[in-house]
Amino acid sequence: MTQAIAYCDSQAEFDEQMEALHDDLVTYHRLYDIYNDYEGVNNIKTINDNAGVAPVKVDERIIDMLELAVKMYDTTGGKLNVAMGSVLAVWHDYREAAEADPSDEDNRLPTQEELEAAAQHCDINDLIIDREAGTVYLADPEMRLDVGSVGKGYAVEQVCQAAKARGLVSLSLSVGGNLRSVGTKPGGQPWESGIVSPWDDSLIYNNSSSLLAVVESNDQAVVTSGDYQRYFMVDGVRYHHIIDPDTLWPADYFTAVTILCPDSGLADCLSTGIFCMPLEEGMALIESLDGVEALWCTKDGQVIKSSGFAQYETPLEE
Repeated sequence: MTQAIAYCDSQAEFDEQMEALHDDLVTYHRLYDIYNDYEGVNNIKTINDNAGVAPVKVDERIIDMLELAVKMYDTTGGKLNVAMGSVLAVWHDYREAAEADPSDEDNRLPTQEELEAAAQHCDINDLIIDREAGTVYLADPEMRLDVGSVGKGYAVEQVCQAAKARGLVSLSLSVGGNLRSVGTKPGGQPWESGIVSPWDDSLIYNNSSSLLAVVESNDQAVVTSGDYQRYFMVDGVRYHHIIDPDTLWPADYFTAVTILCPDSGLADCLSTGIFCMPLEEGMALIESLDGVEALWCTKDGQVIKSSGFAQYETPLEE
């Protein structure tokens, strides 16, 4: 779901800004799509389709996003890996089968052998980006990109930057849980973002009792990764969509991780990467990054915050 709230001087300006914002989001969706072709567009699917065949000439916005992803691969010690598409495709197929008929007692899980075979084709070094030529090439014919851990957040950031360049000074944009605010509300009133409790089965977003925290998010991104967002059930066990590159199974450290920082693309990468690493390792990474804060929801019901998180918090309503 996409929601935009903006304050403009006139209805005409609002309509113009929202039309441009919508067009930008559609453009990024098509560029970063791994499932569909679009006439006249070379996108991530085009790159995947040409793995081991030939470099693909792409829009600079694909190269920019992939270069961020490679940088974040290094930053997270490989926990954020857009080259894991072959493994994620295995999980996607099993999840689709389970979602088609959740009551089917024959719903299964991938075997370790299937996952390990797919994992042979996830080497980030086989992602060849040639900025000068404007091309991307996958050297491994069986390799596939999946940019779900970075594409949405990066797109939201770029769309907001474009809106600012058009003169929009007050905006809150939420795209599938990636929230980015521009400026403040009129009169300097802060944008506020609620962080929902992952343990509240109802997940009622307008009920303050389901909130863990409310943060001021002026010119900030708030991005959450959680095990309750996309999953399927087998034998009463939940298998979510955030796959740990080391185990090839759903990451099992936390229920949810929220990142707060000025860049939505960075926040998206970190929310996935931090979700896949132990608390001590993730905390050390967050504390090493300027302007980045995090909130962890542990499996046993604890809420843990990075050292500077409290400065953004506002009191919860009773």
